[in-house]
Amino acid sequence: MLTRQRQQHLIAVLKRDGRLVAKDLSAELAVSEDTIRRDLRELAAQGLLQRVHGGALPVSAALADFAARQSVVPGDKAAIGRAAARLVKPGQVVFIDGGTTAVQLARALAPDLRATVVTHSPSVAIELVAHPGVEVVMIGGRLFRHSVVNVGSVAMEGIARVHADTFFLGVTGVDVRAGLSTGDAEEAGIKRALMAASAETVVLASSEKLGVASAHVVAPLAEASTLVVPAAAPKAMVAAWRKLGLDVVLAGGA
Repeated sequence: MLTRQRQQHLIAVLKRDGRLVAKDLSAELAVSEDTIRRDLRELAAQGLLQRVHGGALPVSAALADFAARQSVVPGDKAAIGRAAARLVKPGQVVFIDGGTTAVQLARALAPDLRATVVTHSPSVAIELVAHPGVEVVMIGGRLFRHSVVNVGSVAMEGIARVHADTFFLGVTGVDVRAGLSTGDAEEAGIKRALMAASAETVVLASSEKLGVASAHVVAPLAEASTLVVPAAAPKAMVAAWRKLGLDVVLAGGA
């Protein structure tokens, strides 16, 4: 089999199975694992997959900038925002991450809610202007325009001064083996700091983020407490998440 044919086969298997395992492909195609790994490197360089330990996953479709992501599965994100908003209790201190789903969460908070929201997202903070009972604390720093969030040492210092009840985390990839991931190393570090400063972490993940991976790992999936995902999430994935001990909230409807 020629290299091009083999690589086309790998892409077909990835679309069919949702992951590639180098060892299995080596046996199937009667080539060395080094050959498969070389193919995976070349395909990753073309942006066609994300290499992970032992193989590859689909590359996350959630890596576009903030403006472009607003038009990606908006129904999923609105439903997830409503479901996540119901997890915020009066009197709590919560971190809300940046991103389009986080904005939906802020928008869906009960009008009479009295709580404190700490965020490094200007978009989330502006959305909360319409919630008079919510005290908004902004984490400063350098604006990372791609995701419209503040990052850097100033943001890290601000995060370290807060003990939150819950962190509502946005990522670009959720996978049982590859964990929680995102597309930027510095942003991944901010997310880890927010997790460390919170008693629990709730992951907000629309459909295009499930079973895929990005380059920078935030944390193993088991370090989260809860996943809020679309009601149509694959049953096998839901079962695997629950086997890890995660609470899974299936979001759907009005």
